[in-house]
Amino acid sequence: QVQLQESGPGLVKPSQTLSLTCTVSGGSITTNYYYWSWIRQPPGKGLEWMGAIAYSGSTYYSPSLKSRTSISRDTSKNQFTLQLSSVTPEDTAVYYCARDTAVVVTSIQSGSWGQGTQVTVSS
Repeated sequence: QVQLQESGPGLVKPSQTLSLTCTVSGGSITTNYYYWSWIRQPPGKGLEWMGAIAYSGSTYYSPSLKSRTSISRDTSKNQFTLQLSSVTPEDTAVYYCARDTAVVVTSIQSGSWGQGTQVTVSS
């Protein structure tokens, strides 16, 4: 069974770059035809799909976050990463990584998810 684990700083200062890593075990991030997504949930709000990287390495981004978001991968480590630049307190959320056959993921009942990691943006 595939397992995903988010890691990275829990506190980021405004204007800095948020960087998270998703470590995958039990499956390869290059396996056809899966997409590897980052999703977040601000306090009291719904899930927001941020972007994804495909088995092929192609990337896809939410239009609202595209200008600040970069997703990459390291196939030798079976990891993919999220970088979100110029963060503000509105970026405070629980951040999840997930695997699914759909490129856009907004339901926790779909695919395989990590447990999530809290990131707070504050000075």
